[in-house]
Amino acid sequence: MDERLPYTDIIAGEMPPWVMRFIKGAGKAINRYRMIQGGDEVLIAASGGKDSLALALALSLRRKWLPVDYRLRALMINWIEHPIPDEYREKLAKYFDALSIDFTIQDEPQFPSSFDGGFNCYLCARNRRRILFSHAEKTGARLIAMGHHLDDLAETTMMNLCFRASFSTMLPVQEFFSGKMHIIRPLIETRESVTRRLAETYDLPVVKPVCPYDQTNVRSRLKPVIQELSHIDKLTREHIYNAHDFSGCVMDVRSESWNG
Repeated sequence: MDERLPYTDIIAGEMPPWVMRFIKGAGKAINRYRMIQGGDEVLIAASGGKDSLALALALSLRRKWLPVDYRLRALMINWIEHPIPDEYREKLAKYFDALSIDFTIQDEPQFPSSFDGGFNCYLCARNRRRILFSHAEKTGARLIAMGHHLDDLAETTMMNLCFRASFSTMLPVQEFFSGKMHIIRPLIETRESVTRRLAETYDLPVVKPVCPYDQTNVRSRLKPVIQELSHIDKLTREHIYNAHDFSGCVMDVRSESWNG
């Protein structure tokens, strides 16, 4: 029997202090980098995992609390080769409806013919991003919100440093097509342990996306390394974050042409 609390409690405003801190933490990152402003159209990349569902919750509630209005949409890419169970289509639709977010599930091939039979994490991510950009353009969204968190940033930093000789990482705000679109990461200062706790405490309709390399890719092998480092210094993730210069990621105040 599922003993988790209903997520509708949070939507109704009944939440413990740690959930409030989570939402305010996302808002702090949004404000720091001016990720979302009044009138913006935001497309949430909804994988169905705990992080994207937590992101949707934070963005929806923040919109209710602030005198700033922005439109939220969510797109879930359902790989035809590894589809989610039918029951989760309904559960996810119900969840996003409760958050007042327009939600779409788009069935797409995970291994398109353009891959020529090849497949790896880079090709999969590129394919997913292509679909997101196309949907964003079609719906008028110029911001694509992804659920990457602080742990993702730390792992990406270590991957690039140790295996590519580059001190670089994912950005809080990333520009594409000469500024016509931006990827934003509101959870970039939030630890994964928070989104995990949220999914374990509340009945979020988490459906784990199928990944052929889920347990063998470099990122998954770096997770215990970051965890071990955090045993030496509990602020390891934050130190890695603060070692980067993200001053150039602060978005300009949007002009009328931005939403035109």
